Amino acid sequence: MEQIIFGMEHILYMIAEIVIILLETMGVMIITAAGVRGFYNYIRHSPETKRTLAQGLAVALEFKMGSEILRTVIVREWEEIATVAGIIALRAALAFLIHWEIREQ
Repeated sequence: MEQIIFGMEHILYMIAEIVIILLETMGVMIITAAGVRGFYNYIRHSPETKRTLAQGLAVALEFKMGSEILRTVIVREWEEIATVAGIIALRAALAFLIHWEIREQ
């Protein structure tokens, strides 16, 4: 019975690692796309430059925060939990500020 639990735990760990990498990758791709789109709008002197960039960053932060939340499933030590909690709090604060800035425009 103990081997079955260990095996299931290992499978969960592997799945979580793969999904974390995918979510992080999606966040990076969204930030890149938003940066390119924002730079294009900046060159065109578009008034939507700041809003476009902020929306892209907000969406990317949601993906990256999702990966950090999922990371809490696989951490084992209190130090790692504290680190992940700090990262989540930081990203949540950034997301709040970006959403606030979007609403202001």
